[in-house]
Amino acid sequence: MGGETVFDECYAGNPLVNVLCLGVLPVERLVLGRAEGVGNLAVLLGSTTGRDGIGGVSVLASAGFSDEASDADKRPSVQVGDPFEEKRLIEACLELLDSNLAAGVQDLGGAGITCATAETAAKGGAGMDVMIAPIPQREPGMQPFEVMTSESQERMLAIVEPGNLEAVLAIAERWEIRANVIGIVTDTGRLRVLDEVNGEVLADVPAKALEQDAPLYDRPRSAPADLDQRQADSANSLDAPSDPGADLIAMLSDTSWVSSQYDHMLFLNTVEGPGGDAAVLRLKHPSTGLDTGRGLALTTDGNHLWGSVDPYRGGVMTVAESVMNLAVVGARPLALVNCLNFGNPEHPEVMWQLSESIDGLSEALLAFGIPCVGGNVSLYNESRGTDIDPTAVIGLLGVVDALESPPPGVRLVEGSRLLLLGHTEPELSGSAWAALQGHRGRGRLPEVDLEAVASVADAVRDLVIAGLVQGAHDVSSGGTAVALAEMAVRSGVGFTAARLADHSDLFAESSGRAVLCIDPEKLREVLDLLEQRGIEHSRIGVAGGNRMSVKGQFDLGLDEVTASWRDHLPDALGSGTVQG
Repeated sequence: MGGETVFDECYAGNPLVNVLCLGVLPVERLVLGRAEGVGNLAVLLGSTTGRDGIGGVSVLASAGFSDEASDADKRPSVQVGDPFEEKRLIEACLELLDSNLAAGVQDLGGAGITCATAETAAKGGAGMDVMIAPIPQREPGMQPFEVMTSESQERMLAIVEPGNLEAVLAIAERWEIRANVIGIVTDTGRLRVLDEVNGEVLADVPAKALEQDAPLYDRPRSAPADLDQRQADSANSLDAPSDPGADLIAMLSDTSWVSSQYDHMLFLNTVEGPGGDAAVLRLKHPSTGLDTGRGLALTTDGNHLWGSVDPYRGGVMTVAESVMNLAVVGARPLALVNCLNFGNPEHPEVMWQLSESIDGLSEALLAFGIPCVGGNVSLYNESRGTDIDPTAVIGLLGVVDALESPPPGVRLVEGSRLLLLGHTEPELSGSAWAALQGHRGRGRLPEVDLEAVASVADAVRDLVIAGLVQGAHDVSSGGTAVALAEMAVRSGVGFTAARLADHSDLFAESSGRAVLCIDPEKLREVLDLLEQRGIEHSRIGVAGGNRMSVKGQFDLGLDEVTASWRDHLPDALGSGTVQG
């Protein structure tokens, strides 16, 4: 539905893929991953358990690797996915829940059966006895440790009352998935692993010790020794570009080659698909299928360039960008999840980056009143002794309370007026333009006034909802120049702009800004609202024509820029972009 595609040398040895999945259900159907009810059964559903994935997440989150052959045996085998098996498992689980046959359900992810059984027991305030023998094993001779920690995919754990077991097994048979009783809920508060029913005890540990009471790391952390020198080296000291237009073109890239390989129109709920600031879906009632009149908006954001300069403020700016992404489609934020991608936390600088980033995210979330409802970490992302840049990726969910028409979108309309909302801080450190000049990880990020960002976001949202905006785009990576250019190439309409006096006005990435395209007949109404609310704004130009022009900065042909934007990624990847 959306997202970002980022290429950078720091990921060459550790490509990152962060995925957000959103589900919808009536609140009364919510089933939690809790093992409650002494005597209830733990039923393993789905695929067999193999050696694929043993030590996957549990090792990758706690060990680093070099590129040496000697590390080959440390790398976990890749889980083998089976989408058709997964679909059958999903449908079977939904039927179990619809029939009220499962008291609790837990997916099997990192650390496999160990994590699923410990978590459900601990969250339910119970214990669990788990038997190895009934677990269907894909390979002969598997050791109990392998069985318990395998991360084979397409598996779920259901907590079932004994009286419902026959019905559960019948549903599993109908969907042609395996279903095996592998454990029983106890009142001991302990997770016991046995070789078989009433057999030898192979492990016995308090369930909470593997969940809420797990030991917390307090690793040494310290800021880089040369932090003061880095901060003193501002990108503002770089020479002004001799050809701002050429720099602009170098920062433009259409990533639709990626998104076009996936079907984003399934179920016909898509209102705004990939390529915009946020994806928008019609919200239909999950039981009746009737349109609720509301919409869901989703955005995922992360900026490693900001994180490399200042992980704390980079976290703040990332949340601010997500809030603005929702505002330009008329959505208010509801909740956030994260994936924190960092290098080796055994390096004190990396642990400092992680700590600072979390604190920055927390400050912004508190300021905006947004709950963080989940997340995970991806650590030890290093190759040949080099850590990746701090990369805090967040997914923000929002709601459009009355989805009466599609959002304005990233576009320009012939003859419309262009407004820039928000304050531009003339700081280029951490920007895409600075990175283009080879300046990265140095200087200071622009100050962020979170109260001002919230005010701008509220104003933009209200203008969009009122139907006073013809096109809207948040200003983030690449600054105002990239925002204007993306609106132009996506709509096939050029622009003539002024009041962008120098390259910092063009390329600075201050938070809490947006470019709006306004019908001249509605301009006065828009300006009155902005003035009443004290929102900083500037009339910067007019949309129209077949050129992209900023007075004193650049004058480019729209066709030329569009061709470069469209071909940038395919040209860079070469034969890899050829589709049959």
